[in-house]
This record gives sequence, C-alpha cells and structure tokens, in this order.
Amino acid sequence: MPSVNTVKGPVDVDDLGQTLMHEHVFVVATEHLDNYGKGGWWDEEFRVADAIRKLNAVAAKGVRTIADPTVWGLGRYLPRIQRIAAEVPDLNIIVATGIYSYEELPHQYEHRGPGLLMDVPDPMVDDFVRDLTVGIADTGVKAAFLKCVVEARGLTPGVERICRAVAQAHVRTGAPITVHTNVHAQSGILALDLFAKEGVDLTKVVVGHSGDSNDLDYLMRLADTGATLGMDRFGLDLYNPTAQRVATVAELCRRGYADRMVLSHDHACFMDYFGDAWDTALGTLAPNWRYDHIHDDVLAALRDSGVTDDQIDQMLVFNPRRHFS
Repeated sequence: MPSVNTVKGPVDVDDLGQTLMHEHVFVVATEHLDNYGKGGWWDEEFRVADAIRKLNAVAAKGVRTIADPTVWGLGRYLPRIQRIAAEVPDLNIIVATGIYSYEELPHQYEHRGPGLLMDVPDPMVDDFVRDLTVGIADTGVKAAFLKCVVEARGLTPGVERICRAVAQAHVRTGAPITVHTNVHAQSGILALDLFAKEGVDLTKVVVGHSGDSNDLDYLMRLADTGATLGMDRFGLDLYNPTAQRVATVAELCRRGYADRMVLSHDHACFMDYFGDAWDTALGTLAPNWRYDHIHDDVLAALRDSGVTDDQIDQMLVFNPRRHFS
C-alpha cells in the first residue's frame, strides 16, 4: 500500500480520507515574529490553542487530511506544527518543501549554483530532496510535496531558478508539486511549460489558485495537460465570489473534469500579514474564509448546481489520494 509522509509519520494513502489540498496552519515569518511579534501581536500559547481548536473542529466535519504548503517565504516552523498535530488526533497534516517568492531568490542561494560565484550544483535541489527523504531540520518530519510560485511577474530569473530546482527535486524523488499561480496573468501556462521541459510528470502538479478564474478556456487548457486545478480559495470572495466559484466547478464537472480538480480554502489559523488585526480583518474582509466553509456551504451549493456525490468524492478523496500515491 503506498503511503504519504505526514507530521505524525507515514499514512497509507487509502486512509487520507477527505482532503483539503491547500490550507495553512500558520503563515508567520520567523524573523518578523522574533523581532516584532513577541510581546506584541503574538501570543504563542493562545495561538497554538486556537489552532488546535480550529483543526479539531474541521476534523469533526469529516476532513481527515490537510496539505499545508507553508514553505520558506511563508514561515514554515515544524516544531510548532508538531505540537499542534499531537493534539489533533483525527487529522493528518502533510507539509511541503520549496520556496515562496514572487521575484527574487533568497540571498542564501544567490551566489551558489552552476556558473555562479561558487560554481556548484544547485544547493536548493539537495535541500529540497533532503526535506523529502531525510526530514526537515532536526524534526524527523519529512515533507511530502514541493511548492513554488509563478506570479504576475512571471519567470523572473529568481523564480525560474526556484521552479527548476523544484522540478529537479520532483524528478529525483517523484514528490508532487503545488505551484502558486496568478489567473489574471495566466501564469499557470508558464509554470506547466517550464515543468514539462524539465521532465515533470504534469499529472503530479496542482496548479494553485486556479479557482480564482472563471475562464473555462484557460482552466481547460491547464487541465488538458493532465495537471490538477487547485480550486482552493473558497471563502476569499474578494478574489472570486463563492457563487461564481461554485458555478465554474459545476460546469467543469459537467464537462468531465471532476478528476482534475481539488477543493480547499487557502485559509490559516493565523497570518502575520495583518498583525494583531488578523481576527478583525477576517470578520470584516472575508467572513466566509474559514476551514469549514466548503462543508458548511459549498458542498450543498455544488449539489444544487448538479454536481454529484461521486464527483464530490472524486475532488475531495480520490484526486488527493492519487496525487500522493
């Protein structure tokens, strides 16, 4: 039986159950927290307890797994996630490796690599592979997928190098990929073209944030490569209202694409983008942006729009299982 690495260890893919394929636990940059959060907007014990409560609540809705693409650039810190996972017995948390950057490389990689000041094999590839095969830092937790970004600025030199490193780590390990994209720039096309040239199995790629678009031609163009559409920002109505997201998913299901979509929210228990105004900002700007929006509201709307229970299971259970097999 194939298995996938989670924070608490390997799990048979058949036991993943309903899976939300793009959720964060925390987006909290370590440097930001260490320099400005402690004694200010960050209360470790409160936030850990709050995360445990929220994740247990979504597990009670029937969700058994979340895939958390929090990598370098978003504040990945596994000891905190391990502590939370230990208190959420009915939920698997799958974590990622990679780099989240819209334009530039982290300076720590800028001068090391083929043809650079230190002319060596790209150390990003080895670092990603180590996270996948040995473990992240000294936690013993192995990442199970890769994450990178192609935003509106496209394949800048830094972004291109990160994406190629992610692709090479995929080729070496078989680990699947999630790529953050910008639907207005249709950057998913750039990402998939680069991955194809690097030898990536496109059936192992989730094109993140595809659900921000209602352009069926664009979405089908992505899905026709074999890639999976990340319909993963339900509740972020500022980007695309829920009713339109539902209509797009329903139409794609009608056209035969249920086997190439996954559902999620891209939510987090806490994001440091808003400091101590996080909870207020949620209530004001995105009141439906929460882990249970899909189960409380979206699934019923999909059924009302003609999506069958089998298609819902395909998107929530079988597509994630295939992705991590």
